[in-house]
Amino acid sequence: MREKQNPLKRLLSINGMASVLTAFAGVIILMIVFSIMNPNFIKFDSIMNLLRSIVPFLLVGIGQGYVCITGNIDLSIGSVLAMSAMISATMICNGASVLAAVLVAFVCCMAIGLINGVLVGKFKLPPFIGTLGTMTIARGIAQLANGNYNTDNIGSEGAAQMFKDILYYGKTLGVFNGVWIALIVWAVFFFILTFTRSGRHIYAIGSNVDAARLSGVNVFATTTKAYMVSAFCSFLTGLITMAQSGMGDMSAGMSYEMYGVAAAVIGGISTLGGSGLLVGVIAGASVWAILQSGLTFAHVPVAYRNIIIGIIVVVCVMLDVLRRNGNGKHKSKKSAGKAAK
Repeated sequence: MREKQNPLKRLLSINGMASVLTAFAGVIILMIVFSIMNPNFIKFDSIMNLLRSIVPFLLVGIGQGYVCITGNIDLSIGSVLAMSAMISATMICNGASVLAAVLVAFVCCMAIGLINGVLVGKFKLPPFIGTLGTMTIARGIAQLANGNYNTDNIGSEGAAQMFKDILYYGKTLGVFNGVWIALIVWAVFFFILTFTRSGRHIYAIGSNVDAARLSGVNVFATTTKAYMVSAFCSFLTGLITMAQSGMGDMSAGMSYEMYGVAAAVIGGISTLGGSGLLVGVIAGASVWAILQSGLTFAHVPVAYRNIIIGIIVVVCVMLDVLRRNGNGKHKSKKSAGKAAK
């Protein structure tokens, strides 16, 4: 009779689950530490605002996570975010309908995602170089959208106010709408990545692109899909950022490519590709937002906050590299032993 496996062991046997659980443990520890430092940190209003602050980190983390699993990176996230905010805000301020402004911004952002896919997937440009180029292009478009000026306020009446309420200020069941939107987006992409052929292909090319190609995976199409997911998440984050401020800001999205990498890596997604769970991005984004909020509550200067968070990201990537190298050596030894026999 086969012995039943311990539920905890079965859970930890899922590839990447240990990293996810570690990240969630970090969330709990940080909440406890900051609540001891400042009891106001865990008041209801503070928690609600914290949840809302997680939204942009979660969205860009989803996009960057998709790309990282393919073994690539997207440096254009912040600029696409700014382009989304500036194009939509400029059009609204010039009398266009909110729907038309959103659709034009959507098309422009998805075009950048498509270009990234073509450059990296078709022409084999190193992702750092390809997306660095589109990062600069998208930022230039964001600056040109309103003649190198930030826009005026989009208004606080009618469709403009409805737009802001839907994406940022409004609540459903006592929770800000932005939180619900981010969770819906996460659930959709989690399902695609976990339960569909497209998701399996994303993991396959991240694990071994040559083997995936020989197995019939369309590497170009799969890479492009990942970059378009990233562009969509940046587009949506840009709209939320614009709804929050009520205007288009050319500097919006600065360092958001870093935020995306941080949310993905802290959540256990490997920068080397082929492993990681999208559920970890929730924990990674939460750690990032809690650190930002908690260090602000503790009156830690911005410079020190940046240093602390930067160290955490570097350590997470380093641990991932060491773990992957260790696994690679272990597999090589096993292969060598089998060959010797």
